[in-house]
Amino acid sequence: MRASKFYIRLIWMVAVVALSLQCKRERPIFEVNHVPLSLVQTSKTKLKTNGQYVAILHANLFQKAISANELVEVQKLFDAVGDDEVAREVLVSNFLNEPDVIIPSDSIMNSNIDAFIFETYKRFLIREPSEAELAYFRYNIEANPYITPELVYFSFALCDEYLYY
Repeated sequence: MRASKFYIRLIWMVAVVALSLQCKRERPIFEVNHVPLSLVQTSKTKLKTNGQYVAILHANLFQKAISANELVEVQKLFDAVGDDEVAREVLVSNFLNEPDVIIPSDSIMNSNIDAFIFETYKRFLIREPSEAELAYFRYNIEANPYITPELVYFSFALCDEYLYY
């Protein structure tokens, strides 16, 4: 009797081993999409002077050159404030509040967010956005109804990359 229990256990073990060897686990196959990657490399290494910054900013926001008289007045702002970063913030804010500034409307921005982002990058940074930058701005514009073209332009005009050429 004891031997028969041994043989029954042995048969069960052999059956389990045989079944486990015959059952092959299917492994999922993952595919990777090949996406060309490129670094956001710019050859912008020279810091703009305050005069260059003002002239380029005016051209970007108004689509026309700043007059010599206006440039002198703005230079007085930089001299009076002393802190260039604060002076740039005040200048950009004042330029964006001018009636003849050329900025797309909220409806134009929201109707084609990708086109707005591409146009803004080309307008201010003279390059196309990376996929990460595009995704970042798209998500933030879609998720936050309070983001306006003015705020986007304000952030681009004050970003570090815009200070270089």
